[in-house]
Order: sequence, then C-alpha cells, then structure tokens
Amino acid sequence: MIGGRVPIRAVGGLDRDRTADHRLLTRRDADLVSAGGQNGPVDQPVRRWGPTAVVAAILLVLAGVLVAVAFTGGLLADDRGLLDGAAAGRSPGLTTAAVVLTTVGNTAAMAVLAVVVGGVLFVRGRRAEGVYLVATMGSASVVFTVVKNLLDRPRPPAELQVLRETNESLPSGHATMSATVIGAIVILAWPHLAALGRALAVVAAVLWVGAVGATRIYLGVHWFSDVLAGWTLGLGWASLGAAILFRWCAPAPAAPDAQDAAERG
Repeated sequence: MIGGRVPIRAVGGLDRDRTADHRLLTRRDADLVSAGGQNGPVDQPVRRWGPTAVVAAILLVLAGVLVAVAFTGGLLADDRGLLDGAAAGRSPGLTTAAVVLTTVGNTAAMAVLAVVVGGVLFVRGRRAEGVYLVATMGSASVVFTVVKNLLDRPRPPAELQVLRETNESLPSGHATMSATVIGAIVILAWPHLAALGRALAVVAAVLWVGAVGATRIYLGVHWFSDVLAGWTLGLGWASLGAAILFRWCAPAPAAPDAQDAAERG
C-alpha cells in the first residue's frame, strides 16, 4: 500500500486505483443526494433548465404574435369560415358530447385537477413539483384574464352560439388552462416514463387539449384564433414554469476534496 492507495492487478498487467474509483462513486452519490435533497427522494431526476427556457421563450413569443394577429383581424376570414363550418355540421349527439366535454374541461375543472395532483405530489415529498403545478395553473389564469380584459375582443355572433357567452374572447380560457395544466403534468411525468409511456402521455394530452379547444369552436363561443392563441400561451406558460423549477432544483457543483486539491497542486 502506497499513500493510502490499494493497487489491483488487472488483465494485461494494468493497475487500477481503488481509492480513485471510490472517490468517483462518492461524487456521483453526492450529486444524487444534492438533486433529491431539494425536492424529495434521492433518485429525483436532474433535468436541464436551459433548453426548457428556450422552448418557453419561443412558445410565448409565438403566442404574442398569434394574439396580435387575431386582435387585428389577420385571421378573420379563417375564423369565420371555420365557425360557419362547425355550425353547419352540428347534430344533437355531437352537441351533447361537446357540451359535456367543454364542461369537464373548463377552467375550474383544470384548476381542481392541478390542486389535487399538486397536493399529492407535495404529500409524497415532491414539494417543489407540487408547488410548480399549482403556481403555474394559478398564474396562467391571471395572465389570460388580464389579456382578455385588455383586448376586450367580442365573442362570435350570438346566433352562432350554442351556449351563450358574452365576456371577452381572446384568448380562450379553456384552451389556455387545459394546455397549461395537462402540459405541466406531462412535463412532470416525463422523466419517470419509458418510451411507450411517453408516447401514450403525449397522445392522450394532445387528444384531450385538442378536443376541449375544438368544442369551443363547435359550440360557437370562440373564434379559432382565440383557441390557437390559448393553446400556445398555455404550453409556453407551462414550459416557463418548468424552466424555473428545473433551475431551482439543479444540484450545486460538488466541491473537490482535499486529495484532489493536493494532486492538482
């Protein structure tokens, strides 16, 4: 034994340093503890906040552009054409299904879902994730309400509405909240799912969020551009919150031990 190191004879006459290997393992363990210590279990996955922030910025800029284009009438022809087509294709069965779906997927239901799932996460030790889900939902509600009040875009004509709505139209609250809450849940579940689970989660999320938004057009209570802006805003807001969460939970760099400092010196 020399200097506390135990040489191990390897194949081909090469020596391995058990002390160095042990030191590397210790660092990995420290990284896992650091990652989990701020947010529950020690096996909490570490996620990159930088790329998530970039995605959030792109989506939020796109949402702003869509809101501006919709407000200035840039999509008016498409809006009217899609609304007229939806009204022409209505049937009693489809209308009943649309009313049920739009009620189940409304802003209050999405808020309850976020609070319930966030509470479960908090109780199970994933506190930062629980706070993220509830805070993202709550702030998204404030954002779309403020934008609605500022723009005060009128709803589609009353004669095309199945359910009477008279408040501001842009962006759609149903689309914004469903995209925010469901998107945030998928983001939280993502690192814990295998490839098949991820694919199923994305398909289910797209179908649900898309269906809720489609009911708003079918029922004549929103323009297509309202829904499109809401989807984009919701996904961008969920991504922004996720970037903040990932940055908050990022492990601190491990400090070098005394022996490393001595070897570098």
